[in-house]
Amino acid sequence: MNAALTLPSPAKLNRMLHIVGRREDGYHALQTLFQFIDLHDHLTLASRDDGEIQLSSDIEGVYHDDNLIVRAARLLQHHSRTPLGATLAIEKQLPMGGGLGGGSSNAATTLVGLNHLWQLNLPFDELARLGLQLGADVPVFIYGHSAWAEGVGEQLTAVTLDTPWFVIIHPGISVSTPGVFQDPQLTRDSRPITMARALQGGAPEWRNDCEAVVKKRYPPIAEVLHWLAQHAPSRLTGTGACVFAAFETQQSAQAIAQLADQHWPTWVARGLNTSPLHDALGRY
Repeated sequence: MNAALTLPSPAKLNRMLHIVGRREDGYHALQTLFQFIDLHDHLTLASRDDGEIQLSSDIEGVYHDDNLIVRAARLLQHHSRTPLGATLAIEKQLPMGGGLGGGSSNAATTLVGLNHLWQLNLPFDELARLGLQLGADVPVFIYGHSAWAEGVGEQLTAVTLDTPWFVIIHPGISVSTPGVFQDPQLTRDSRPITMARALQGGAPEWRNDCEAVVKKRYPPIAEVLHWLAQHAPSRLTGTGACVFAAFETQQSAQAIAQLADQHWPTWVARGLNTSPLHDALGRY
């Protein structure tokens, strides 16, 4: 058995996000396109024999037992009835509340990594069902492929998207996702489209239905969207706070990123169709 694993916990972008209804349970029905990018946190997992689950690196403002990493480890431990425990350490690069899926990705990396480390050999479908208990975005990180998603984001169909270079800007604030989805002015009645139509229409027709509400609630995000739109079509990912635009070449993306970086934290990242997590796991 491997004593420890160090794995990437990648970010995602919502290339589009439509809200097509509200369900009886209060959750919103979505249509979205998930794409991975080559930005990630690093998660180190070490097996232990005493059954304890410990996160050795604190995340400011998050209690140990509430952390999705700890919750994911304990959920898998309980589900599999393994006597093993784990010491977990996270090196954060992705901003919290940024719409890049950091927490969900951390949970998914924990489930996938411990499944391997503990030699449980549970299939991805089973891990995804567990992950859904932690968040609607967790399953896409478990399956590890760009996807068309419906439902609350858990009904996934693998797709192949273009892989441009992205400029991603963080306005330096955190967005309350529940606050956005509870806003009475949020668009909730977009007309559903088929996956084929979404892929055929492509980037010019893609939009994020959360954007209008987020811009009104968070003026710094509106400022970044306006600034980036002067250089390329810009869009919010998830409920934000991060904003992104696609460029054909790394050089053109870096030129805009250098300008943006004078005002906000900015990254250049390549779009991916497969998760770096699965690429890394194949090396163990």
